[in-house]
Amino acid sequence: MDFDMRSISWDTVKRIKRAKIIAEQIAHTTKLKKSYSALEFGCGTGLISFHLYDKLKDITCIDTSQGMIETLKSKIQQNKIANMTAYQYNIDSDHLLTPKYDLIYTCMALHHIIDIDTTLANLYKLLKKNGHLCIVDLNEDNGSFHKLEADFSGHHGFNQNHLKEVLRQIGYKEVESQTFYNDVKDIDGAEFQYSLFIVLGRK
Repeated sequence: MDFDMRSISWDTVKRIKRAKIIAEQIAHTTKLKKSYSALEFGCGTGLISFHLYDKLKDITCIDTSQGMIETLKSKIQQNKIANMTAYQYNIDSDHLLTPKYDLIYTCMALHHIIDIDTTLANLYKLLKKNGHLCIVDLNEDNGSFHKLEADFSGHHGFNQNHLKEVLRQIGYKEVESQTFYNDVKDIDGAEFQYSLFIVLGRK
């Protein structure tokens, strides 16, 4: 999937509405505090963070797609948001990792990453002691969600129990999850049902 090319048209009405629901779930699950410094991993155009910036001290948004980051930077500037910054950054190769975030959240990004163990371990390093990682992603499916993307090489969603065990092995504590969102996606004129879960773990 060429995220640079798709960044310009990414903010569809459907994605914006879904992002609001997801952001509300993240805020509820993590019990946000105004004192938190947060990181959004795989931020895309910042749809989630635009619903959370007024509830946090500051947000750093990172993504490997330069196109997504440029679109987000433009939105931050247009809306005059002072506590959001955006960077093109790959935490698995850019090893400037220091524990400085109270909260890291990520939405629909992890399933695009083949080696999730390395990524989740690097996110762990970026958390302060007792900081939280919050993951929103697809429940495991038969591959239908990305059926039309011939170059897709990630995961077809995740089994929640397996993902929780991966997090525990890395060192995350109090790991809990639940499914909170159900929707349909149009694929070649057919409706495919999918669902999203949220996982929370503490360092």
